[in-house]
Amino acid sequence: MQSEPANEPINEQPTSYTFSKEEHLCSKRLIALLFSKGSSFNLYPLRFILYTPQDVPPAQTQVLISVSKRYFKRAVDRNRLKRQMREAYRLNKHLLTQNPEQAPQLLGILYIGKEKKSFHTIQKKLISGLERCLSK
Repeated sequence: MQSEPANEPINEQPTSYTFSKEEHLCSKRLIALLFSKGSSFNLYPLRFILYTPQDVPPAQTQVLISVSKRYFKRAVDRNRLKRQMREAYRLNKHLLTQNPEQAPQLLGILYIGKEKKSFHTIQKKLISGLERCLSK
């Protein structure tokens, strides 16, 4: 006896919950471009900086995640916050891939809070920020 396949749409791609090296924003030239020409908004404790070059066709969004050394002197604290931000982005990046033509090509997510927040708070603000990125 053969089991019937699940009722899934055939043409849709499965959601990818990865954060590959190609999605990391590492180029110093692109980072400088993001900070010089990008637009930003704050959703405390996060700041979002986004930029899409006008002459380039839509491509995969590259993301920069940063936590200030000014407020978190210990690398352990900075690394924990960056891990939480990366995980929240990884789980919710499908919001950007649903509308790739509206998504920014370069995205910076900076932690600007002065105290450590819970993962739930970071994830909630990141989801709101990604939705706002699509509406800009």
